[in-house]
Amino acid sequence: MEFDPDTARAIETHRTEQRLGVSEAVHELIRRGLVARPSGPPFRQRTAPLALSADVSSVADALEVLEGPTAR
Repeated sequence: MEFDPDTARAIETHRTEQRLGVSEAVHELIRRGLVARPSGPPFRQRTAPLALSADVSSVADALEVLEGPTAR
């Protein structure tokens, strides 16, 4: 199995610090990632009324309305 350079460094650091084999280090790091909790509140998309009405069934037409006919 090949690892990206940053992942390989993390594995090697963990392996060396804990005196583990490569497979053991990989498994421990995977398990740690599986139980990791996100830091901070969950993402919430905020919306605001724009008082704009545009037919978006055609993307090209919607862009023309929003950006103007010379925006292309």
